Amino acid sequence: MVQVQAEDADRIRIKNRRKRYLDLHPEYTHGSNLELAGRLIRRFQSPAERQREGRERGYTGSLEADLMRSEAKLEALRHPDVNSAMAYRRAEDGSITGVEADREERAESKEEGRARWVEVMSQRFLRGEDGDFEYEAVDQNEDLDDRGEEEQRHLEAYLARQSEEFVGEDKPRGETGVQDF
Repeated sequence: MVQVQAEDADRIRIKNRRKRYLDLHPEYTHGSNLELAGRLIRRFQSPAERQREGRERGYTGSLEADLMRSEAKLEALRHPDVNSAMAYRRAEDGSITGVEADREERAESKEEGRARWVEVMSQRFLRGEDGDFEYEAVDQNEDLDDRGEEEQRHLEAYLARQSEEFVGEDKPRGETGVQDF
């Protein structure tokens, strides 16, 4: 029982550290080079925004993004993820197409798409599913702990172990339990 509680406490501490990391590093979710970002965000971009993004990436950046999207599609086709917001299938011509898993919950605006993208990427990060990220550095970083929360937890544990006692002789006198004003 104590072993299970310690494992749960460690798991929660790690998730809290990852969440704190995301709060301190919002740039983690700013990339829009994945297929899902394209479905949720890029479809609301103006042609000028897409052109600017393409120029910022450059030719090799665009090729890299295409390659990464293709590899991500193949991986998703081989190993479907029930947590993914996208579902993939191979079309008759051999191409791989992706559709939003919940069509009725399709983003209606760029802001809504961005919010969904941040949520999907955050949940993926918290679960530890980003194969390109070094989680060990975050999971072992005590600087990401919420010191106030830790102190509160220690205080509550201490108080739970204490028993009520009267400091003095005999029994308390003069206390009726009713406040007199």
